[in-house]
Amino acid sequence: MTSQRPYLVRAIHEWICDNGETPILLVDATHPEVTVPQDFVNDGRIVLNISPSATDGLQLGNELIAFSARFGGRPESIELPVASVLAVYSRESQHGMLFAAGEDGEIASSGLDDDGGPDDGGGPSGGAPKDRSHLRVVK
Repeated sequence: MTSQRPYLVRAIHEWICDNGETPILLVDATHPEVTVPQDFVNDGRIVLNISPSATDGLQLGNELIAFSARFGGRPESIELPVASVLAVYSRESQHGMLFAAGEDGEIASSGLDDDGGPDDGGGPSGGAPKDRSHLRVVK
């Protein structure tokens, strides 16, 4: 079977947008095929705002997520394999889904951690960078 991840990313993105909130991706920026501005990478991860107002030409494909966005006022082309997505969640409510790192088809958790969600590690999605993420894998 094909990976569930791209279908879940698209569904959760649509659900978050339909509820008037901001969809955020937490991405493993160390994945070899990820193309993101390295100035915004923190501890090997990057937080990306993928709302319609923050992106241009957003494509949520089965293998690749691609779009253009501004980082520090500069337009950048973003490309990342769906396998590099660690989480998709709402900035406002922290509702969403975590994925197991490196396991393309397996889901780590159907929700977010007890602290309310992934670390908002700074960058274009807002929030101040933090020293350490509070993400944890739930088995």
